[in-house]
Amino acid sequence: MAYRTVNQLLKSHPSSDGDGVRIQRVHGFENPHFSPFLMIDELKSLSPDDYIGGFPPHPHRGIETLTYMLSGHFQHKDHLGNTGELRDGGAQWMSAGKGIVHSEMPMMSNEQLHGFQIWINLPASKKMQEPQYHDFQSDVIIEKQLSDNSLIRVIAGDLTIHGETLAGPLQQTGVPLTVADWQADNNEQIQACLNPDFQAMLYVYQGEITVDGLSVQQGQLALLSNGESLAITSHGHCGVLLLAGTPIDEPVVHYGPFVMNSMDEINQAVEDYQNGTFV
Repeated sequence: MAYRTVNQLLKSHPSSDGDGVRIQRVHGFENPHFSPFLMIDELKSLSPDDYIGGFPPHPHRGIETLTYMLSGHFQHKDHLGNTGELRDGGAQWMSAGKGIVHSEMPMMSNEQLHGFQIWINLPASKKMQEPQYHDFQSDVIIEKQLSDNSLIRVIAGDLTIHGETLAGPLQQTGVPLTVADWQADNNEQIQACLNPDFQAMLYVYQGEITVDGLSVQQGQLALLSNGESLAITSHGHCGVLLLAGTPIDEPVVHYGPFVMNSMDEINQAVEDYQNGTFV
């Protein structure tokens, strides 16, 4: 059985989006080994000044977003009439398809805000489909206590860990994928089996882990090699997002909130938004 190893380490960097919301971002729009994922934004703050403006109404086309909150709330409203408010431990998924206009507002819970928004590419055949939205509160996220000090939460897709397959509540995505969150204290180990056709990566949001003896530290994203199994060891209290999915072998053209396959399609999205035919 082939174990996945670390092919490349990427470090998140400070950025801002929306109305001045401070984030840590790592993106791979031009990196085929990132596919089907495009970007991870980490929102983490103890001060409302870092996010008080939120993300006012803005458009998207050609992508999906998956938002996952460790602590804090996240309000969503869109032009279709969908509304939702994530609470601690919840997730929300949106497929922009041919076009959606939405707003998002992060809010603290117990004086903390910590969460993630993951951009996921859509294949060309689905970029112009009807938009969709669904939220998943914490009580429907699949959670498994692996030991007294080790917990796995599966948000999307399936994950086989220690011989048991766990199915997350989000299954209908543009391409097959898995998103999970591993939280552990010092010197814990997990072994996961992934679809060998998936590309996979790990984002460490707390502490440090090792994969095949290589250290991956807080704020780093590890792009993994091909393989069937993955073994991770924790060092100190750690938190790790595991992301894996079917790569999309198509051109990626990114302009602001739009991700399409050609510049002509980007220009069309901009024109549609400006002339009022976007939605």
